[in-house]
Amino acid sequence: MTDIQDDTTAEMDRLMKIRFEKLQEQLRRGIQPYAYFYRRDSDAASVKSRFAGIGHDPSDESVRIAGRIMVVRDHGKSCFMNLKDRSGTIQLYGRLDLMGEEPYGRFKNTDAGDIVGVEGSVFKTKKGEITVQVRRFEPLAKSLRPLPEKYHGLKDVESRYRMRYVDLAVNDDVMVNFIQRAKFIALIRKWLDDRGYIEVETPVLTPIPSGAMAKPFTTRYNFLDQDFYLRIATELYLKRLIVGGMEKVYEIGKDFRNEDMDTTHNPEFTMLELYEAYSDYNDMMNLTESMISDSIHSLLGKHDMEYEGRKISFSPPWRRVSMLDSIREIGEIDIPDPHDREGLLHIAGELRLEDIKDDASAGELIAEIFDQKVQDRIIQPTLVYDYPVAISPLAKKNRSDSMFAERFEGFVCGFEFANAFSELNSPLEQKENFEAQAVKRAKGDEEAHPFDEDYIMALEYGLPPTGGLGVGIDRLVMMFTNSSSIKDVMLFPQMRRKDATGKE
Repeated sequence: MTDIQDDTTAEMDRLMKIRFEKLQEQLRRGIQPYAYFYRRDSDAASVKSRFAGIGHDPSDESVRIAGRIMVVRDHGKSCFMNLKDRSGTIQLYGRLDLMGEEPYGRFKNTDAGDIVGVEGSVFKTKKGEITVQVRRFEPLAKSLRPLPEKYHGLKDVESRYRMRYVDLAVNDDVMVNFIQRAKFIALIRKWLDDRGYIEVETPVLTPIPSGAMAKPFTTRYNFLDQDFYLRIATELYLKRLIVGGMEKVYEIGKDFRNEDMDTTHNPEFTMLELYEAYSDYNDMMNLTESMISDSIHSLLGKHDMEYEGRKISFSPPWRRVSMLDSIREIGEIDIPDPHDREGLLHIAGELRLEDIKDDASAGELIAEIFDQKVQDRIIQPTLVYDYPVAISPLAKKNRSDSMFAERFEGFVCGFEFANAFSELNSPLEQKENFEAQAVKRAKGDEEAHPFDEDYIMALEYGLPPTGGLGVGIDRLVMMFTNSSSIKDVMLFPQMRRKDATGKE
């Protein structure tokens, strides 16, 4: 392996030396290899569309386009290239007799990877390919590093994550996926804006890591001489705004949880959180189903997609099932009495559940049975409701059984994509829940919810009945881009740092 790496490094050094010499030659000849700007009037896609009916004779109309050269095919007195911009790829054609010796020499000396601007007429080759016949050529940025080899591209997954700028440049599907991601977020925004929601911004640095049960990242606010935390959720700030009378609010932004990384978890991730006064978790179920299915249909023109070989449909109505019923129906596990802790411990033992705490409550045991034996079996979009109160310290108790909370989560292909509550608006109950969580923190549970005194004060002024929802944007993007890892839908996922030798 070392010999192969040494050979690869030596070849890279040789190619970079050649390109650097070309750069130096341009500078000696007074050619600016790094331009200040370039005025273009078209892109690859618009040229192909506008001249779809062109014949073999060059057009009278000229176009000005710019982009990265991906392929160079030198035929001596003529040269073909493929130019790529954000809209796609188009062929260029330059000829010595049309351009003149000096301009053609500069054109022909272009390397794959260089960014150029060209002006010329448009024609269709005998093979039917729409092509720009170059009359004027301008180098805009010299590429000193060669792009990955044409036929193999940038395939190594780790290299793609570390060098997303190269990944985007050479892998067309990656560009498409991230454009789709941006459009999806814009559609979610429009859906909410059209229904009277107000988009807001809340602090990223917070004095208390609240709104979820997770371990935070810690930092230091020097001026205040105080520890702060990267937010783990926006929930409690947004509910403060409901107290203030904003009634319908949402935020799309980054949350941070100092936890493990796997194919569906990343410590930095994008969340949508929204809250609506005078609603409950039933309203949030309807909203979740409509918002996501409508946005996916607007993006794709359909509700159906394939994810890792499975046919998935976000067409409403989605299945709705209580957590207890999902354990019985999907997990095929009988729970005779959900309040019987000893009975649940026996069931957990028979199922060989992992990492069960000695002091786990009946509710926590039910949640573990679901997490370890049921969740992975949920394939089609499903809303699982009525979670144990023991793991839902910010939700109201169920109206018919106080052991459970008015909470649901959305699942598809075995992973969670949404979480919602009828929000707990009693300051007395919320204080009790925070105190119970504080006991867990004192026993070493780093993910237990901290006591947030200011939030209790806000509730004491009065929080109207409120429904709240959180949606994991990254996981939904994974679905409609058929991406196997959450890192595939993040432009710059964090990676373990390498040293000077390339070792982690």
